[in-house]
Amino acid sequence: MGKIQKELGCAALALMSARGLVKGFSSSTSKVYVPPMSARTRRTYVPAHDDHVQHHFLSSTGLHASIQDETSAEVAMSDGTINGGSTKGGKYEELLESVGLKDKLKVAHDLPDRIMSTNDVFCNRETKLGSVRAIGFDMDFTLVQYKEPAFGNLAFEGAKEKLVNNYNYPKEVLDLTFDHTWWRRGLIIDTQRGNFLKIDRHKYCRLAYHGFTPIPSDERKITYSKSFNKVMSFTEKSYVNMDTLFQHVDAHLFAHLVELKDSLGDRVLDGKTYADMYKDVRACIDLCHRDGVIKDEVARDPSKYIVLDQGMIDMLRQYRDAGVNTFLLTNSLWEYTSVAMNYLYHGTSDYDPARKDEWLKLFDLAIVGSCKPAFMLDPYLNLFRVNTKDGTLKNTDGLFDIAAMDSPEQSGASAFLFEGKVFQGGNWQHLHALLEIEAGEDVLYVGDHLYSDVLRSKRTLGWRTALIVPELDHEMKVFREKMPMAKRVTELRKLRDELSHYGDVLRRELNLAKTNEKKEKLLEQLERIEADDVAIKEVCGKLNYNYHMAFHPVWGQMFKAGYQDSRFAFYTTNYSCLYTSKASNLGLASTERSYRTGGERSPHDLMISAADAFEAE
Repeated sequence: MGKIQKELGCAALALMSARGLVKGFSSSTSKVYVPPMSARTRRTYVPAHDDHVQHHFLSSTGLHASIQDETSAEVAMSDGTINGGSTKGGKYEELLESVGLKDKLKVAHDLPDRIMSTNDVFCNRETKLGSVRAIGFDMDFTLVQYKEPAFGNLAFEGAKEKLVNNYNYPKEVLDLTFDHTWWRRGLIIDTQRGNFLKIDRHKYCRLAYHGFTPIPSDERKITYSKSFNKVMSFTEKSYVNMDTLFQHVDAHLFAHLVELKDSLGDRVLDGKTYADMYKDVRACIDLCHRDGVIKDEVARDPSKYIVLDQGMIDMLRQYRDAGVNTFLLTNSLWEYTSVAMNYLYHGTSDYDPARKDEWLKLFDLAIVGSCKPAFMLDPYLNLFRVNTKDGTLKNTDGLFDIAAMDSPEQSGASAFLFEGKVFQGGNWQHLHALLEIEAGEDVLYVGDHLYSDVLRSKRTLGWRTALIVPELDHEMKVFREKMPMAKRVTELRKLRDELSHYGDVLRRELNLAKTNEKKEKLLEQLERIEADDVAIKEVCGKLNYNYHMAFHPVWGQMFKAGYQDSRFAFYTTNYSCLYTSKASNLGLASTERSYRTGGERSPHDLMISAADAFEAE
């Protein structure tokens, strides 16, 4: 016990002994004063399995074991399944017997093992696919996934040349290189200061970089957390949310320019501010999307840039065959949409020309150049009909045309779509009218953009939403591998909370103490508590840092910021009914599948569940 006592501290060990976390240790043998707790102040946690918890704290914490010796026997498999997650059939037998269902059920009492997979669909809001009348899809990074860094490099290289040739940036810009792995979605770009931020769900900045240089903690807190009489909202125009994978290019080029400005000085960059540089970056990348730098190159060799996933086509067919209305809603224009979808549909760019655009039969309606999020916000945007042969546009009167074509024999929507089902622009009213949708909850929209595809459609139109998170595959595998480390962090934080509570107990005893001897003992114990807390905090911080670095060497776990949910996790949880790593995963379930949440519990519910004693007034 000598080593344990030295590293954990007597106060912490005494508290753990009182909680049932450590066996064979008593306050009396170590001459540590532990006053009795009254019924009003007693707070205990279930030790769960004493031997396991004792080992967890005394053999596996960083307090006397190397943080680096972190391994797990349960690992993520290459096929996307995660082992160690299944249990034997009959796991609900005791539950069913307790509620009187044991002899009344024919299947539920003996279900086969369920193995978790990175291809699973996860639920934030209960969703019945059988109640969905129309399911829609974004195209870029949703139906069509891109190969990185090849795809991102097209925009990066094109934007560099435009910065030098059109905006008079120094030729050093041409030597910059693109690294998409440096970034994660959910970050915020402070264009005014040239900084990149990761904030938690409470809008507290947990991590910040200036260009590629980490910002010290004190400077970060002064800049983003300690503004006088003002709470940072991060919604001002100078802040840009990284809500889509497209923005990795923006971020990397801007970070390079920030470093270049700091090293070369203002004179080389004509006195441009950080905000000026970001505006130039955005203009150049937008131009690359419009002038063919990106799309012409993809059209020449789609196999170099587009990931083939036959599951996407199978999934779309599954919904069509089930009688669910399907639609495509993308910001890409028709020419590029045709190229990308033809390659995805045929699996090659060398297909029979007579079968060009055959993929359209998978959709009841296709809207390109939709200008999301304006599509969900502006009821006055005009709808144009697209000639799929040459890409020309024809004006329509939208809702008036649809209403005018209505007849006893055929609905106006059906007659309008009979003339062609590919459109450009418009707004949600046209979409609802053409699909004969009356309520937003009848629509499930699947997209990758956290704001334009998910938040806006959910908040404004009431659509059901599914967010595509390609990073989820990596996040889940690392999480499974590092679960032991995550549990240590959680329980060490719980121990700190117990120490804090115990300190309050002693302070109340101190206020009531009658003798100097008792006061001195209490003060000594409070000093030990403070010392223990410092030691545990240091080790817990190191463990948590190593845990985050296992996910990403710069930004850590995507769904966490420090010990809290990240901004990305907050918006994913609150605005996406479902989320998954790729859209084709929706085809792995039937079109009648019901997704349910795992239940939500508040902190007081969690603490009561973990306590072995609860006393009301």
